[in-house]
Amino acid sequence: MTALATPGLTSTEAATRLARDGANVLPKAKRPSAGRRLLTELFRFFAIMLWVAAVLAVLARLPELAVAIVGVIVLNGIFAAVQQARADRAADRLQDMLPASVRVRRDGRRQEVEAAEVVLDDLILLEGGDRVPADAVVLEEDRLLVDSSILSGESEAGSVHAGDPLFAGTLVVEGEAAARVTAVGRQSRLAGIARLTTSTAKPDTPLTRGLRSVVRLTAAIAVGVGILFLLVSLLIGSPIQDGFIFAIGVTVALVPEALLPTVTLSLAWGSEQMARRNVLVRNLESVETLGSTTVICTDKTGTLTRNEMSVVRAWTPVGSLAIVGTGYEPTADLTWGKQCSEDAVRRLALAAVRCSTGYVATGGGRWIAHGDPMEAALDAFARRLGIDTERDRAVDTARQRFAFDPRLRRMAVVRADEVVVKGAPDTVLPLCGEDPEADAVVDGLTARGLRVLAIAAGDRPGVPPRRQEDCEQDLRLLGLVALEDPPRAEVPEALRACRRAGVKVVMVTGDHPATAKSIADEVGLRPADGPVLFGSDLPADEQHLAAVLDRDGVVVARVSPEEKLRIARALRTRGHVVAMTGDGVNDAPALHEADIGIAMGRSGTDVAREAADLVLLDDSFASIVAGIEQGRATYVNVRRFLTYHLTDNVAELAPLVVWALSGGQFPLALGVLQILALDLGTDTFSAVALGAEPPAKHLLSGPPVSGRLMNGTVLRRAFGILGPLEALLSMTAFVTSLMVFGWRPGAAFPSGDDLAAASGAAFMTVVFAQAANAFACRSSTRWPGSLGWGSNRLLLWAVAVGLAFSMLSLWIPALAGLLGQAPPPLSGWLMALAAIPILLAVDALDKSVRRRRPAWHRR
Repeated sequence: MTALATPGLTSTEAATRLARDGANVLPKAKRPSAGRRLLTELFRFFAIMLWVAAVLAVLARLPELAVAIVGVIVLNGIFAAVQQARADRAADRLQDMLPASVRVRRDGRRQEVEAAEVVLDDLILLEGGDRVPADAVVLEEDRLLVDSSILSGESEAGSVHAGDPLFAGTLVVEGEAAARVTAVGRQSRLAGIARLTTSTAKPDTPLTRGLRSVVRLTAAIAVGVGILFLLVSLLIGSPIQDGFIFAIGVTVALVPEALLPTVTLSLAWGSEQMARRNVLVRNLESVETLGSTTVICTDKTGTLTRNEMSVVRAWTPVGSLAIVGTGYEPTADLTWGKQCSEDAVRRLALAAVRCSTGYVATGGGRWIAHGDPMEAALDAFARRLGIDTERDRAVDTARQRFAFDPRLRRMAVVRADEVVVKGAPDTVLPLCGEDPEADAVVDGLTARGLRVLAIAAGDRPGVPPRRQEDCEQDLRLLGLVALEDPPRAEVPEALRACRRAGVKVVMVTGDHPATAKSIADEVGLRPADGPVLFGSDLPADEQHLAAVLDRDGVVVARVSPEEKLRIARALRTRGHVVAMTGDGVNDAPALHEADIGIAMGRSGTDVAREAADLVLLDDSFASIVAGIEQGRATYVNVRRFLTYHLTDNVAELAPLVVWALSGGQFPLALGVLQILALDLGTDTFSAVALGAEPPAKHLLSGPPVSGRLMNGTVLRRAFGILGPLEALLSMTAFVTSLMVFGWRPGAAFPSGDDLAAASGAAFMTVVFAQAANAFACRSSTRWPGSLGWGSNRLLLWAVAVGLAFSMLSLWIPALAGLLGQAPPPLSGWLMALAAIPILLAVDALDKSVRRRRPAWHRR
């Protein structure tokens, strides 16, 4: 190439420009240090309430409780900080897209320098296998083929000619070129994507917003009750210091210390279940966010399709062949047409392979594609005909290659004895003369949604051609091959499940609109009147864009990274919870912007995986739907154990309310330490087990279940039915036990051992009632027996552990004395045990009414 004769920059000029413009590296986002990030996590909305509770516990002379609360805060803070640090590495992965070194021409000679030292106007020298170090414009090239998929989303590499731009991070597949650098470092297009990935904060998840509301309400109740008890203590004549300490103890007792670890463990359990469904969770809260999804913006290749192209039909002027095979396996069922010549088909297949660089090979016990999937399919096609393609490549006599030209839509190879041309039928067939039969076959195959290639051959020109057109004279048609990238078999049913679940699906792809439309129609994504849009034609106004996209089955093709980001942002402005799939560097900004970013595990880049919240291990769209079901189950489970926690809080609060309303004349049925024992020693285990409840069958039979965590159902069951019932049963057991010891209304209350035994009866009543409540909370509409008493084995163990702890707290003298309780009398035991059938009976009566409502109101 003549450009190689130019001297390029001098070393002095390069050093001056390096000092002026800076190193050719991508900008790194300013991020807080590890210590600052940990401090941020330690003082988030829920943690602040727990810090206050820990301080109050110290003031209330409960140092052990304060230490336990601080431990919960620190452990959760560390976990969250580590998760955030992993997510923040997304932009750092972009630096890996740049090479370590590059060849340039400086001082009139070829040199190799660090990629970071490339400067503006440098003359860079590229060849097959090189990664482009900076944005540049091609000065000269020889059969230059560049894979720009990480930026453009295009599934095929394309030819690049003199005057065309090159972008940092793209890969030279074959050929060579000399190019002048036009942008380095922060000015490159790749840097622009890095800025898009880090310029926006990740939106709060629905679970975060819901928990924030719960914390505010819980904190208000705890503080309000604490103030009330301080006032009552003062009114009955207690010393202000004692009253203050008691009020603090009551406030701390009503703070749900176990709620944060319970939520974390529930999300962790959901994460484990998702992993079994081929969904790897990188951010725990994304477990629930996926269940809240209302719109899925999905890519096409590999997600809706198998990304395994296969030749299914071959046509020659003397007959046709149908092929039925699996993946890239070299064996298949061949159905020969009448008068079809096997030699003609073999010539067609061999010519197609010689005009390709992709191939198949064994790996991991199966045949996989290397290079372009379409060309790999052509190699598999030849192997299925018994052709030894490896041997043919070893003795290939190719003298000159013209890479695929997107303008000509074909490519050519000049061999020792012939020229082979492969490309789109409408560009190759005219070079072979009129052939009405071939035209009809093309129309029939394309009508079936197949991708058709025409293969032609001609005599080798005497003079080496400088342009592709120079070697395409007097071609003869060898035949046509029809390929398909079959849709995943599970996708149509998964799309139907999305519609039943009220989730809209939008295809967002960088591929050609015709290809996108064909796949969308085949899998049932696009309705008959569904639009097919170009990314460049999307409305500039965000509200208008959102209105255009806010429907099911829209197809958007030829989408750029900026447009994909706008799509996610626009849909979110209409209140949607957006899930966005992607696999390339170009997808990272949109994955970060969406409520839930989903990267591909098999075909995705590290950049996409680091920017995403979830990774599909099998790349399948159906796994997203399975994840939605598990995510919805997790959200419902949070409501389950929230109902469970609040019910217990009502039962714990009732004795305090009775004491306050009596002006301190009625003794406390449950003390502060007993309440803490109930919260940490019994309820936590069952709450965690409720967080592992498997998905109900109706979860995908209606719109997303997200919304307010403390919705009408939770409030009614906790504060209107189950909570008051537990409080009534507990107080009844307390009073009944007192009467056994001789107390009568109007008489003085007993003290000492008798009062401790009555308190033990109240304590055990709450324990047994909560055990029954744990099973009742498994469903807001169904009798627990219909679910199977043993279907949640973790709950059985949790209830057993809780009961064991409560028994030990009664029968171990030191522990019982600390809590201020003792084993109850027989009547107290009977009342405590009676709480189980009574609570289950009342719960069953309530659910008989609930079952008459639509399924999506039963959650």
